[in-house]
Amino acid sequence: MNSPKRTTVLLVEDSAVDASLVQGLLRHAGAELFSVTRVTTLAEALCCLKQTDIDVVILDLTLPDSTGLETLRCVVARGARVPIVVLTGSDEAVGIQAMREGAQDYIPKGQLEGSLLARSVRYAIERHRASRALRESSESLSRVISSAADAIITKDLTGVITSWNPAAEKLFGYSAEEVLGKPMPMLFPPERVNEEREILARIQKGEMVEQFESVRIRKDGRPVQLALTISPIRNSEGQITGASKIARDISAQKEAEEALRHSEEQLRQSQKMEAVGRLAGGVAHDFNNLLGVILGCAELLAESGDLSQVQKRAEEIRKAGQRAADLTRQLLAFSRKQMIEPKVIDLNAKISEMTDMLKRLVGEDIEIRTSLPADIGRVRADPSQIGQILMNLVVNAREAMPNGGNITIETQNVDLEEEYAGSHTSVLPGRYVMIAVSDSGIGMDAETSAHIFEPFFTTKPSGTGLGLATVYGAVKQSGGNIWVYSEPGKGATFKIYFPRVDGSVDSAGATERGAATSKGSETILLVEDSDSLREVTKEFLKIAGYNVVEARDGKDALRVARIHEERIHLLLTDVVMPGMSGRELADEMKRMRPETRVLFMSGYTSNVIVRRGVLDEELSLLTKPFTRSGLTQKVREMLNS
Repeated sequence: MNSPKRTTVLLVEDSAVDASLVQGLLRHAGAELFSVTRVTTLAEALCCLKQTDIDVVILDLTLPDSTGLETLRCVVARGARVPIVVLTGSDEAVGIQAMREGAQDYIPKGQLEGSLLARSVRYAIERHRASRALRESSESLSRVISSAADAIITKDLTGVITSWNPAAEKLFGYSAEEVLGKPMPMLFPPERVNEEREILARIQKGEMVEQFESVRIRKDGRPVQLALTISPIRNSEGQITGASKIARDISAQKEAEEALRHSEEQLRQSQKMEAVGRLAGGVAHDFNNLLGVILGCAELLAESGDLSQVQKRAEEIRKAGQRAADLTRQLLAFSRKQMIEPKVIDLNAKISEMTDMLKRLVGEDIEIRTSLPADIGRVRADPSQIGQILMNLVVNAREAMPNGGNITIETQNVDLEEEYAGSHTSVLPGRYVMIAVSDSGIGMDAETSAHIFEPFFTTKPSGTGLGLATVYGAVKQSGGNIWVYSEPGKGATFKIYFPRVDGSVDSAGATERGAATSKGSETILLVEDSDSLREVTKEFLKIAGYNVVEARDGKDALRVARIHEERIHLLLTDVVMPGMSGRELADEMKRMRPETRVLFMSGYTSNVIVRRGVLDEELSLLTKPFTRSGLTQKVREMLNS
């Protein structure tokens, strides 16, 4: 049996230590496989290349008579038919650049080991021979593929390009001479630099990548969207030696799809505007009814001389105003603009606290059952919103059971997996606490379920259509998700998922202490740009015993604060005012009177003190409209805290 022909290696290395290491590694890889000639200078290397048949050059770039890539360029110019493996330091960028300039491979000196070096030498020779064979057969190959409309590219398993047809030149802007025998990392956008490695790894396993959509960068810097089909290339022995890639430009198709998406978005926007129109109409109807009550009672009040009638009309005005405030609060919840103060809460405790009230709400012909495991997790939400959600869901369940039935409220720790999240829009995998409210009522069909959370959508003759829209908005504002499961005649189940959090339940002690008494004698600086509301608020505070100094805006408040000689215990200020916001006023007051506490009041969310409807933790807020007791209790809470 004939022994294999030795590979003649020209080692160009001036360091005796490094040269000895390379020679030793090659001997270790197979002494009968390699014949090594060592030179120490570039001049000696060029002379040897001219006089001796060399199979591969292992080249150190730093030599006594030449340094850097210039060393490689000289060897390439004088021995272009010989494959070159470059030895580099720790800078891999030099190695990559060396391959661009003619080297077949590079190895950092710090990674030298026998099998790697031998493999690199063999690969360099194979790649060099493949490249030469490709050049020799390019004419016959070009006749086969030059008429192809798609780019056809072949690569070896390291990503080095071995063929590049005319369609590829047209598609990417690079000529075949610019890319053959090289990898082309510049074709990949920064976010897709690992894509080539991942695809080649699949090819090495024998997989085929079909109709894979991706993006590449043309020579002129423009991105091009492609549909790629990549197949393994096998040699005569069935071994995978490379990859064949067919690339089709789908930029025009993607532009058409984007235009279609834009049209669909316009359609969705039109549908949203229709919903907004329905919302506006419903709001106008309800508010007109409330205003009718207020205006009518006010007119009767002005004409009445009977004290009992005065009190009766005043009470009707108060009730209408409260209903208007409730409607506004529902609208804010639906639009996720309601201001909330989230706390870490125990849902089981909140449900238990509300159970008796909910039972009174639904009546004796409906039984409310609860299933509340002791190990339930904590969530971060506004306790009042949780109460609002439960009350609305229970009322909705009651309306679905005109002849009585059962309502079940249960909680459960759940872990939502990728599969569930993939089939439910907006849900992220993770740990959740679920609240489920189920009823044994009439149920609903799929068409009704699809619209159940829309504002003013109702199936009840007397319904407002805001109850479940309010629930949906409140759940979303607290970072949760809600889904309904129902069939006609089989009742309905509403499942709410709130993200589970770690930590202990926030104490409500401070609020309870503040609410114990609502009177006082402290001095309050009241700032409100609405004259009528400022006057009413001042009267509320004076009745409770407080000393009130007032201002119409931020600038006026600072003037009052400067001339007022006594202590100002509390700044009670509107948030949104002409000129200076309440937050800016509070900051100035803190510098002027650091002992003064601050309580904001506002009727809607403002980025001045609220982020995405959530009040900054260090701030306190009184939501408009407020009652006298609500005002004085909050003021007392602030002064006592």
